[in-house]
Amino acid sequence: MARLRLFASAREAAGRGRDELSGATVREVLETACSRYGQDFTMLLETCQVWCNGEPAASDMPVGDDDEIAVLPPVSGG
Repeated sequence: MARLRLFASAREAAGRGRDELSGATVREVLETACSRYGQDFTMLLETCQVWCNGEPAASDMPVGDDDEIAVLPPVSGG
């Protein structure tokens, strides 16, 4: 199971900042997260950056038990 880290509004939409989810690829882990956290999280995910182990992640990137996927919403402010 990959570790999922959620930040800012993604954390708020999911109701938690960390989780462990199954999936063989980044896409599968995020699909599991969308099923678990619901429509608000799913809609927000469309605007987020996704990283795996500190690097930008492609949706078809394979993941394993030691991998960490981070969901980073857009940052606003001045």
